[in-house]
Amino acid sequence: MIAVGIIANPASGRDIRRLVSHGSVFDNDEKVSIVRRVLLGLEAAGVGRVWVMPDSFDIGARALDGLRLSLDVGVLTMAVTLTQADSTRAAEAFATAGAGCIVTLGGDGTVRAVAKASGDVPLVPISTGTNNVFPRMIEGTIAGLAAGLVARGLAPEAVWTAPRLDVIRAGSPVDLALVDAAVYLERFVASRAIWDPAKVREVVLTRAEPGSIGLSSIGAHLPGLARAAGHALYVRLGPEGPRILAPIAPGVIRAVHLAEHRWLAPGDEVILSHPEPCVLALDGEREIELGPGVPVAVRLNPSGPRVVDVRRALQLAAEAGVFVRGEA
Repeated sequence: MIAVGIIANPASGRDIRRLVSHGSVFDNDEKVSIVRRVLLGLEAAGVGRVWVMPDSFDIGARALDGLRLSLDVGVLTMAVTLTQADSTRAAEAFATAGAGCIVTLGGDGTVRAVAKASGDVPLVPISTGTNNVFPRMIEGTIAGLAAGLVARGLAPEAVWTAPRLDVIRAGSPVDLALVDAAVYLERFVASRAIWDPAKVREVVLTRAEPGSIGLSSIGAHLPGLARAAGHALYVRLGPEGPRILAPIAPGVIRAVHLAEHRWLAPGDEVILSHPEPCVLALDGEREIELGPGVPVAVRLNPSGPRVVDVRRALQLAAEAGVFVRGEA
């Protein structure tokens, strides 16, 4: 039976950046509504079974309340820890059970947690967080249709492989990032979110696309930057160099001095460290505390998570006549 997993993060869109910037709060009731629409899209696409990750707000159970569906939907049986580990464990369970696609509701951090265990299962990331570069704002109905088409094998050409950044310590990978890895001058992980560009010293970016927000906008606003396909961008900030105006957070636009930048090819590593205590932030969240002068390597890995191009999936299905129905 064709199966799809849904991972909805109840904490996305609600962090401290609502206090230090002008980010909006993404209500969990709206996530319930999005999951409902995803389910209806999956049903229309011909999916037979759906699993939903359990969470503190019972998003899956609330979405099913009063919804009449022909497909088999259930909430995954697993212990809830109220941490990002829940998303990783749910992704692993879905992959092991043979899911054909995973739909995520959250931000860059949510997709990052899922990518740690999703393996070859394609992802449809829906943005419900802040400063998001990886997930996009997609209507839930359309996301469900695309996920169902991919799960059924009707649009394999719509799936692409995103790069990732592997964090290496003592010669072994210990973590990963999908968008950016940054040296941030704070001693502790604390509230996790980063928002002060004055504390950013070095950044590695897998994406430097105009129109993005967060640290990736620094690279995106460099003049005359010819994007090297499949490459990552390393930037070092400091008091010297040209000033780059960048939207670091919602409503927060700051000028930063770019001291150095260079491209990294697949497989290349850059060593990040600082003489003061600092943390390594991954996809906009502080994750790893580093002592003074303690180095960490970041390597560009071209074999990251598999991702669905939603528009492409629908286009391919339409061209193949998937949506054409004969006379009753």
